[in-house]
Amino acid sequence: MLDILIIGSGGAGLSSALSAKELGATIKVVGKSYPTASQTSMAQGGINASLGNVTPDSIQAHIDDTIKSAHGVCDREMVEWMCKDAEATIKWLEMLGVPFDRTPDAKVAQRQLGGASSRRACYAQDYTGLKILHTLYDNCLKEGIEMIEEHMLLNLIVEEGVVLGATFLDIIKGEIVEIRANATILATGGYGSLYKNFTTNSEGATGDGIASVFRAGGEISDMEFVQFHPTALKNSSILISESARGEGGYLVNSKGERFVDELLARDIVARAIASQISQGEDVFLDVRHLGEEKLLKLMPQEVHLCKLHENIDPAKELIPIKPVAHYTMGGIDVNQNLEVSKLKNCYAVGECSNAKVHGANRLGGNSLLEIISLGRLAGINAVGSISQHTNINSTQLEADQEYIDGLFEEYPWELNFYDIQNELGEKFYNHVGIVRDNNQLNNTLNELRVIKASLDNMGIGDKNRENNSNLVEFLQFINMLEIGEVVIDSAIIRDESRGTHYKEAFPKEEDKIFKAHSIFWIEDNALQNRLVKVI
Repeated sequence: MLDILIIGSGGAGLSSALSAKELGATIKVVGKSYPTASQTSMAQGGINASLGNVTPDSIQAHIDDTIKSAHGVCDREMVEWMCKDAEATIKWLEMLGVPFDRTPDAKVAQRQLGGASSRRACYAQDYTGLKILHTLYDNCLKEGIEMIEEHMLLNLIVEEGVVLGATFLDIIKGEIVEIRANATILATGGYGSLYKNFTTNSEGATGDGIASVFRAGGEISDMEFVQFHPTALKNSSILISESARGEGGYLVNSKGERFVDELLARDIVARAIASQISQGEDVFLDVRHLGEEKLLKLMPQEVHLCKLHENIDPAKELIPIKPVAHYTMGGIDVNQNLEVSKLKNCYAVGECSNAKVHGANRLGGNSLLEIISLGRLAGINAVGSISQHTNINSTQLEADQEYIDGLFEEYPWELNFYDIQNELGEKFYNHVGIVRDNNQLNNTLNELRVIKASLDNMGIGDKNRENNSNLVEFLQFINMLEIGEVVIDSAIIRDESRGTHYKEAFPKEEDKIFKAHSIFWIEDNALQNRLVKVI
């Protein structure tokens, strides 16, 4: 049987694959789309490492900045491990061929991102994630690692708490298949698409891996912590990288007034912008003073995106912006070995995983570091856990085939889930967003539960088996409903303000109760939760 099944072909999955392959494991990497379409390609600003190439820095300063940004709800040992491993991570990426920008003396160039005490983010123009991803993908192909594209994860295959692979929808053929393995790594990304039309995330960021673990009996944690990026284009929600502020861009309102320190942590800057908008002000990013030559050298992608989506030239005009959902800190609960809580032989890494390195507010530049550093660790640990399983009696494949077949039967569907999904995305943005209120949270939760109860009245109109995007989108919608319920429930429980989670009625951090991780699981078909104090 296959040694390791890796589900997800972004930076975390490919890093896991390369490290496991180096140890001699047999591997398959399975993705819902193509590797180069993963969320990693959208990470623009940089990857943190305390190299001190431009300004003085230290590993301890990186650790301190990360813990401060996390507002205490992180695992200090995991943070320390990641920050200490950062220099080795950059060297590994250089060895693979990532084309980082360089200083005049040929060192890796670094820029400052929000919440950092130094110019710490190593970058490749404003295409950092894309160039890292392409390099990882090229190396996986060179190593002969098998890639299976356009397969959507349905469910994990579990026997007595041991994960033995997963079932998938082969999107091209419309068939349900299973892939069995002695160890499984989930690297399926976050759940930002809950905020549909109000997120920098791709359409595929629907938390499929998180939902599959939840259904399989695993635990998920800290789902209330959703980071809103301060600068997305006003009309399209497309990300304008933090590098624009790191290189000296200003935030101004309609009166031309600067109203916040642009390099504070993202949660503070996002709330300041939201406050201006609530007062009737428009908000703009001003990079005109940087000059066209510098903009085209350091941020060519931002210039192109502004011209394409807003019809403005940022070298000459203000960029209209708004904060939108960007990164989800919560996810599959894992231990320090990245093994999924309550499930054996199953690991999770990257945005789908809660390794407790980001806490209540991720530090800019740490997401790329996490997926590479912890991705490599996940591959190593998964190889170390491999044990042979031959007698597998799971009926998961048959159950999934029966469910999908049922969706192709002719029913007069009464409700259009696309309309509901759009409405839900707007409600999440307004009521489960930057500023939260318990009444609005409870109302949204009740509406979501009504939608879940109405799923039998929804379905797919396209009855073709092959390349059925309607089917994929419906399955994603179901996953988002399952995850969305936990996001709201955990936000209701946390009656305090901490990092990205902010309630006007409870504006302070309450360490006595809530310096804790919120854990959710399903037991006897009911949602259960507990708070686990951070020591």
